[in-house]
Amino acid sequence: MKIRLFFLVIITFLIASCNSKNKKTTSADIKVTDGGAIRILNYDQLKPLLEKQDDKVHVVNFWATWCKPCVEELPAFERLNEEYKDKNVELLLVSLDFPNQIQSELLPFIKNRNLKPEVVVLDDPNQDKWINGISSEWSGAIPATIIYKKNKRAFYEQSFNYDILKQELQEFLN
Repeated sequence: MKIRLFFLVIITFLIASCNSKNKKTTSADIKVTDGGAIRILNYDQLKPLLEKQDDKVHVVNFWATWCKPCVEELPAFERLNEEYKDKNVELLLVSLDFPNQIQSELLPFIKNRNLKPEVVVLDDPNQDKWINGISSEWSGAIPATIIYKKNKRAFYEQSFNYDILKQELQEFLN
C-alpha cells in the first residue's frame, strides 16, 4: 500500500510539474471565505515555517484532498489543534493538491470541513529538492508529518489517529 501510494504521488507530481514548467511559483493569496485566504508557497517560502526557533511545538502535516489516508487522519489533527492551541502548539497543514485543483477541490474541501488550522499549498516542481529538504527519511509518500521544537525534530511517514498523535506530541511538551 505504501509503495503504491509513493508511486502515485511521484507520478502525480511529475504530471503537475509538466503542466507548470513555464509558470513561476510565487506566494499568492486565494480567497477561501469572506475572512480567510490560503497561501501558495514554493519550498524556499515554506522552509522558514519548518524551522521556527520559538518556544512552540510545531506540527506540520503534509496531505492532499485526493489522499484517502490523509483525509481520514485530518480529524485527529483538527482535534489536536483545538485541544492544544492554547498550550504553545502550532499546527500547519501543507496541502500537496494540484495547483489547477485549488479552486475546484481544495478550497471547497477546506470550507465544507471548516478546517481551523492554517492551510498552505506547496507548489514547487522540484520534488527532489523539497522532499529531501523536508526529511532525508521521506520517500515522498503522504500523509507525512513533522513535529519539532527548536532543534528537536521527528519525522513520520504514516497515518495518525488522535491517541498516537497526542502521544508523539507529548514527547515534545515534556
